Amino acid sequence: MSQQRPLTPKQRQFLDYLQLQLDQSGHTPSLRQAASDLHISHTAVASMLQTLQEKGWIKREGRYSRSVTLINGAAESDHSLSRSIPIIGRVAAGMPLYAQQEWAGYVCVDRTIYRGDNLFALHVQGDSMEKVGILDGDLAICEPRQFAENGEIVVALIGNEEATIKRFFYRGDHIELVPENDKYKPMRYGLGTVLIQGLLVGIHRGPEQMAGL
Repeated sequence: MSQQRPLTPKQRQFLDYLQLQLDQSGHTPSLRQAASDLHISHTAVASMLQTLQEKGWIKREGRYSRSVTLINGAAESDHSLSRSIPIIGRVAAGMPLYAQQEWAGYVCVDRTIYRGDNLFALHVQGDSMEKVGILDGDLAICEPRQFAENGEIVVALIGNEEATIKRFFYRGDHIELVPENDKYKPMRYGLGTVLIQGLLVGIHRGPEQMAGL
């Protein structure tokens, strides 16, 4: 087998996306699904697949075949220290925001730092967690979790409709979600009203957010 040629960051991110879809569903996505998930054209997806094949990272039966084989665990190769994490909708750091179950692309992060399985990212809206460095416009990197310890910062779904990011406390007869901003008061909810969706494990901040600091 010929040696695999290096990938650009965008090509690596696309390869990580293929690996993620393969791990989650058992098959690679269609051109339509990939184009929708990544917010690019069908032509761009086809071109990226062709490039990955030419560089020796994937194998296809034919030019238009949906069946894609990743060669030698390509997405886990030491050629790159990056991985792609799906961005799923938005979460409020302020008043709770209606939970949107939607794909909003991917973010590329350092795999040596973010090692958990099935990590996901959410756009943060609001300033209620700014005292712990979670700012409006950030991407919250989260680990799927259905439980929480007191004091942990979580993504919580309230009444199956509203999602928010807050510090979690179990108070015996109710749940308290506590902001990290003196402008906001703790929110109290009955047991069974709050469902934990994930545990915050990191924050990703892009150039636009940095420029606003």
